[in-house]
Amino acid sequence: MKKIFFLLAIILVGCEDSNSENESLELTFISTEGNFGSSNGSVSVFRNGKLIQEVKEIGDVVQSILVHNNKLFVLVNNSHLIKVYQISDDGLELPGISISTEGSSPREMVVENNKLYFTNYYTQDVKVLNLSTYYIEDSISLDGLPESIVSDGTNLWVAINMNADYSSASSVVKINIESGKATKTYEVGKGPQQLLIDGDNLWVSRTHYSADFSETYYGTSKINMLSEAIVILDYGKGAVCGGDVFKFDSRAFRTYNGGAAPLNADLSLQSLAKIGSYNSNHLYSANGFDEKLFLGVTSDYTAPDTVFVHNNLGELEEELVVGASPGDYAIYKVK
Repeated sequence: MKKIFFLLAIILVGCEDSNSENESLELTFISTEGNFGSSNGSVSVFRNGKLIQEVKEIGDVVQSILVHNNKLFVLVNNSHLIKVYQISDDGLELPGISISTEGSSPREMVVENNKLYFTNYYTQDVKVLNLSTYYIEDSISLDGLPESIVSDGTNLWVAINMNADYSSASSVVKINIESGKATKTYEVGKGPQQLLIDGDNLWVSRTHYSADFSETYYGTSKINMLSEAIVILDYGKGAVCGGDVFKFDSRAFRTYNGGAAPLNADLSLQSLAKIGSYNSNHLYSANGFDEKLFLGVTSDYTAPDTVFVHNNLGELEEELVVGASPGDYAIYKVK
């Protein structure tokens, strides 16, 4: 009898070990913008589809988040702040630190050479935060309001979404990282919004509006960073929702018709391979990591909202409840 009990104990322990090995060693961070003029922007932290932490009242419009090493960086647009949180196995260590951007209206960011480069609407520039001192040590002036920023290791690429008068701009600027100078401007069509580097190609999602802002137009462009050839495709009025472009399942995807669809080399959308089928007016954001596609949905810009997580077969795997207007996503691999 003791031998039987001993064998059962081994089996149970083996099952426990197997379950623990199957537990994800990832933390998923989802930022929600909150409501303009309020301070209800937030970050939710998930493990294995379960909410383990929610950091509320971060500030007025949480614009974007980024994981670098063991820290989470948060840009808060209308509070003009950078929030920095240490990441632990259990989430974010509070209260974190706050760095003022002095009224710059920060938007998007990227890290290179221990420096955080971030775009700013009001000051129309890219500012440079030293990650050793947390001091903003420099800025790179731009002609227009910059949105997305990415790096190829040698150059920064910045999308100029609007002109100073808030009319639609049409350029992407290349900035040499070593010199901190803009070296070339590329005309890619109206409303450059989000950028994705995939191999030698820079994909550019575009969204722009009519003069009275009553109608919305969408498109995608692509720059070959070696040959500098540019391809531009307009989809027309109201054809595509949102403006997110990202890599998922080894392909470039763009938000499209209530979901996200792969992009062909000629910039046309693979509509039959679209993942997700939500109300186009309610799809707020999208991003992909490994085999997970995140689609953030809001119907009235108030909490709670939902992020739907699909696998690379298009199957819905998780529904994550978050704050108002889910806007950005980041993954941390627990060491």
